[in-house]
Amino acid sequence: MRNVLILAGIFCLLAVVGPVLAPQDPTAINIPNRLSPPSAQWPLGTDALGRDVLSRLLHGAQWSLGLAFVVSVIGLTIGTIAGLAAAQGGKTLDWGIMRVTDTFLAFPELVAAVVIAGLLGAGTGSLIFALSVTGWMRYARVARGIGLSVKTRGYVVQAQLAGLSPLAIARWHYMPALLPSLTVVWTGMFARAILGISALGFLGFGVQPPTPEWGSMLLDARVHMRSTPLLMIWPGLAVVISVLAINLSGDVLRDELVKQQA
Repeated sequence: MRNVLILAGIFCLLAVVGPVLAPQDPTAINIPNRLSPPSAQWPLGTDALGRDVLSRLLHGAQWSLGLAFVVSVIGLTIGTIAGLAAAQGGKTLDWGIMRVTDTFLAFPELVAAVVIAGLLGAGTGSLIFALSVTGWMRYARVARGIGLSVKTRGYVVQAQLAGLSPLAIARWHYMPALLPSLTVVWTGMFARAILGISALGFLGFGVQPPTPEWGSMLLDARVHMRSTPLLMIWPGLAVVISVLAINLSGDVLRDELVKQQA
């Protein structure tokens, strides 16, 4: 299981240092060497414009994983605030927030994100907004459920009687109880965000050329899928392995939390 955490850590590290490790300029066009097979000069070959695939994968990690991190953190923030507001507020506020949450959950996340991104237009900002708007509901449900159980505990009631503000109570009493569960949920949503960014990039709604991103690399390679299948295999493997590693790391965290609570 430690190997899973190490693998997930390596992929997250690539989002930071990937561009430094890239052997060549990922946007440099070299038409005479287009669609070259893997070699010493180009370890993973070149694409249809002669650009080094390895360099584009390493630079793409910064966008695919970096944007997924941003999206998942925004969703975590929005969902936690909404869930705590529902738990701490009265019945009317709780009912209203949960109905909004149910409404968003009624639509498939990726389909809703595609619709929003299509309405706003292609681009990084639209991508982040679309995936953030459709990715906060699970956090809200978890935060509300745990918040309702914590709300009736004696130390929380005493804090309320002592006149502490709702923000202070949330910080000192709710967040310690929420953190373990939200961490596990966040790893799963981080992986889903990678898939969402890659899917929107493949559909042309994500990071725009010539900036390398794994989904857009799949989009560019689809034309050459039969003649040069490696062009699709490399970014596809990057997406699959990173998603699996992060998902499995979430399972490891969940098992550790269960052991600690036992």
